[in-house]
Amino acid sequence: MVEAKQQCVFCGLDHRTVPLITLQYRDETYFICPQHLPVLIHNPQLLVGKLPGVENLEGYDH
Repeated sequence: MVEAKQQCVFCGLDHRTVPLITLQYRDETYFICPQHLPVLIHNPQLLVGKLPGVENLEGYDH
C-alpha cells in the first residue's frame, strides 16, 4: 500500500500549514482540512477526480 501524502485532497495544503483530518475510504487513507470538510459533507461531487468513487456519494442538504 502506498503512503498517502499528508495534504488536503481538496486544496493540497499540507499538515505543516493546516490541521488535517484523516479519512479512511476504500481501504486507503486520505486527508482533508477543516475548511474543506463541509465540501465532503455537502458537495462531494466537487471532489470528483480527487477522491476515487466519490461520484457515488450524495451530499447532505439541511
